Amino acid sequence: MLALLGFITILVLLAVILTKRMSPLVALIAIPIIAALIGGFGFETSKFILAGITSIAPVAGMFVFAILFFGIVTDAGMLDPVISGILKIVGSRPSRIVPGTALLALLIHLDGSGAVTFLVTIPAMLPLYNRLGIDKRILACVASLAAGVNFLPWTGPMIRAAASLHLPVSAIFTPLIPVQLVGLAFVFIVSWMLGRKEERRLGLTAGADAAAVVHLHELTKEQLEIRRPKNFWINIVLTVFVLGTMISGKVDPVVMFMIGVVLALMINYPNVDMQRARVDAHAKAALLMAGILFAAGVFTGIMSKSGMLKAMASAAVAHVPPEMASHIPVVLGVLSMPLSLLFDPDSFYFGVLPVVAEVSKMLGVAPIQVAQAALLGQMTTGFPISPLTPATFLVAGLAGIELADHQKYTFKYLFGASIVMTIACVLLGIFPL
Repeated sequence: MLALLGFITILVLLAVILTKRMSPLVALIAIPIIAALIGGFGFETSKFILAGITSIAPVAGMFVFAILFFGIVTDAGMLDPVISGILKIVGSRPSRIVPGTALLALLIHLDGSGAVTFLVTIPAMLPLYNRLGIDKRILACVASLAAGVNFLPWTGPMIRAAASLHLPVSAIFTPLIPVQLVGLAFVFIVSWMLGRKEERRLGLTAGADAAAVVHLHELTKEQLEIRRPKNFWINIVLTVFVLGTMISGKVDPVVMFMIGVVLALMINYPNVDMQRARVDAHAKAALLMAGILFAAGVFTGIMSKSGMLKAMASAAVAHVPPEMASHIPVVLGVLSMPLSLLFDPDSFYFGVLPVVAEVSKMLGVAPIQVAQAALLGQMTTGFPISPLTPATFLVAGLAGIELADHQKYTFKYLFGASIVMTIACVLLGIFPL
């Protein structure tokens, strides 16, 4: 009975989110509560909810303060010299411009937002692509690659995976650092190859007028008013300190980002009104995601504490041959990127992943490997072409290309990155074969 109720709950959750009958926030709260009441848990449901919210609080706090921290140091102009330097160095050689685009997107994506990455990277590089006649699908592709492979601890998929399985973010991410480095190497190799291909197509050679085009990074009046160029190195040191300490595991991530936000505000905007304005500028994005995470706490709390999750896993285990259990992470790693075309991040990480993890656990596979496998593609490399994410339409629109053209051109490279990282996980011993 519990297993059937659990499966129905998840199917209804996926259906209402994918068909947009409910927002993820509403669905993640309302549907599991209704299921718990149908299951006869009554007022016990509130205890399940409280347990789920309690477990999710550190993750939600980390996400909120990470958004604020990176927003503040970006407002202060920490990335401006980097952007200007990249634009100056790449000149008019496609073999430099395309990897330079990937590097710029990678740096902008430090704040974990795909939308911000595309909003900054594509308008900054598009005039250069247009002037030289470089295929704009390449601009969309390499920006997508760089953002997709960059699954940092404060990005949405990482946060969701940690929240849904109640695992520390550092425990999931730290073993994947060398895997991510392999993925980034793949990004820059592909970028260079695409650039060389464009050089041959356009008839450009090494002796061509490589410095003929110097595109400038221009700021609006409003942006100039909040820039603090004198604090560039201070903000760089602060960012390295915050990220280094967090990744080391010596201090909890939410604590480090809290301290980082306080220091960033005091250093760059000592005026109280300016501090309030900078927080307000980024509060909407931070609170929206925090709300979804707390709603996810309701869902995971009810599903786990009620016993529905365990009952579903027990039913599923009977249909999985024991000898296949060790292959679950590898299979999920291969399928995770295409699954982005079928599931939005909330429905996958909060609906599908917990069931897969529980089944794997019963068969002797650690849930953390399941989380890591999902992160190799599901709404990481997959999000820039998924029709379920607004960022996909944004990247195509900003680049001035058709969505279908972007998806067809970029899919193979994003899928390739996911496959390469899965192979790296096997070779490094993170996934068993």
